Amino acid sequence: MAVQMTDGHRRFLQVLMSHGIMEGSEARKLHRHCCEIHKVYYAHDKLDDFINTINIHLQPLFMQIRKGMSEDDGRVRYALVNLAETEITKMASDYTENELELFRKTMDLIILSENGFASSTEILNFADQLKTKKMKKKEAEQVLKLFVEDKWLSERNGEYTLHTRCIMEMEQYILSNYQDVARKCNICHSLAIQSQVCETCGIGMHLPCVGKYFKAQTEPHCPHCNDFWPHEIPEVSRIDSQLSSKRERGKELHSQH
Repeated sequence: MAVQMTDGHRRFLQVLMSHGIMEGSEARKLHRHCCEIHKVYYAHDKLDDFINTINIHLQPLFMQIRKGMSEDDGRVRYALVNLAETEITKMASDYTENELELFRKTMDLIILSENGFASSTEILNFADQLKTKKMKKKEAEQVLKLFVEDKWLSERNGEYTLHTRCIMEMEQYILSNYQDVARKCNICHSLAIQSQVCETCGIGMHLPCVGKYFKAQTEPHCPHCNDFWPHEIPEVSRIDSQLSSKRERGKELHSQH
């Protein structure tokens, strides 16, 4: 028999729905908060069980809370995803046909690129070539901004990649529609967009997974074919410290207002 949903589970789901995606540490805090407020049994290591109860009740709605990893920092994220359709058509209710076409073009550029990014220049070059209805550059810039706000894309210094939430929601669509180029990470086995690829055997690894896997190795070798790994190894600790210092600065600024 399915475990009953409590008000604690419902509150957790409502907050996650309003955020769309949440960092693991925030989800753990929310879990504790929801259990304490509604006097539900709480154990710090039972978050996944707690979420599993919600997922059982979400099944008939073709929704699911998924656990994934951010390609930027390797941290766990939880996102509410729609399972009803695996194609981009699930975005159709929010965007016009030419906006969806621009998203498809952007996805092509990102997935077919070597580093998992597409420049704004590359994307905007497609704006006046759309088959559905051409877009002016200014209009296309606004649409890209909307994709970022809605967590389909992430932007960094004029370079765009797929947002963690988008990867979690569209993993199956991408793997089946980009079979020749889309690959799963050899370490965590989830879809890798930003990755390093072995030049000998072609396996790919997320940058945070590369950093963790080769951390203690002086001579990095491919975990699959054992050939020398020629890429620069990202420093995981440096990535983490940069992110935490950014967060601290953000908190300081917030407290000053």
